[in-house]
Parts: sequence; C-alpha cells; structure tokens
Amino acid sequence: MRLILLGPPGAGKGTQAARLTQKHGIPQLSTGDMLRAAVKAGTPIGLQAKAVMDAGGLVSDEIVVGIIADRIQEPDCKAGFILDGFPRTVAQAQALDTILAKMTMGLDSIVELKVDESALLARIENRAKETIAAGGTVRADDNPESFKIRLDAYRQQTAPVSAYYASKGTLRTVDGMAPIDEVSKALDKIIG
Repeated sequence: MRLILLGPPGAGKGTQAARLTQKHGIPQLSTGDMLRAAVKAGTPIGLQAKAVMDAGGLVSDEIVVGIIADRIQEPDCKAGFILDGFPRTVAQAQALDTILAKMTMGLDSIVELKVDESALLARIENRAKETIAAGGTVRADDNPESFKIRLDAYRQQTAPVSAYYASKGTLRTVDGMAPIDEVSKALDKIIG
C-alpha cells in the first residue's frame, strides 16, 4: 500500500499515519527525518542537502524529491509506505508522479483529512495541554502564533496539492474532525 495523507497542520495526519504503520507494517516517511538520515549517511543527495542547510537555506524541491526517490527504494518500503508531509507543493507532486512512473509504481490512495480550520487552534492548544499533563515536551510550533504561520503556509503552498490530485480524480477525503477511531475506520474503508 502506497499512501499520501494530506491536510493542514493539526489535522491528525501523524496520528493516523502511526496507526496505519502499526496496522499494516509499512513505514511512515517524514521528509525531515529522511533529510537528517541522508545527511548522516553521507549519501550524495544528503551531502547536497547538508551544504544547503549549513548555508542556512531551504532545501530545494529537487533535493527533497531525490531523497524521497532514494528512500522509497529501501527494503522496508517494498510492501508500501505512507507519505505524511510530502508532497508540499504541486511541483513536488508532479515530480513524485514522474519518479513513481519511472519505478513502475503507483499510489494506492491519496487522502485528505478535511478539518474546520477555526477548530484546529483549539485542537493544537489541547494537544499542548495533554503533552504537558503527560510529562512530555510541547513541540515548539504548537502555539497559536506559530500555528497561524504554519496554517498560512499550508494554504498558500500545500492546499493546491489537494486540488492537483482532485483534478486527476485520485483524491479521497475523510472528516478529520471526527473522533480518532472514526477517522481510522474511514481510512480503512478507503484503503481497503
């Protein structure tokens, strides 16, 4: 199963990806984790990314897509993978299509978790409170100011990815505001 989960920050993509990983035994692929791993491993694309990051720049689509292309060929991705946080732009989605076509692979499901943006702020605040209550450390970007910036960036850059897949007839949606177990059941129905 090869799956993309889309949706704004706080929509529950990470929670659902973790559940799907546990249930299906396929890895959740995070671009940030993959960038750090490629840099640490000293791969050619990792060395390119390191040079850009060391200079304080943002890693280009070309580098991110290259890291994804390398990662999905690893043995643990043979049975599939979950992309969470990628693609972030239509250009990345188009590049992913090209890479998968060259590998004679396709995506099984592209699912967007639809949410009420006004309710997301409350969700983020609640997540921070629960993390503190459990003795954990709150993510630096789980505060109202950072969240609004992340949401604006999502609207400008990533929301068009949903429209891209919808125009191809491959996008499915799930009510991300439903309780976690209901969202999981809806995803299970879609991915079979």
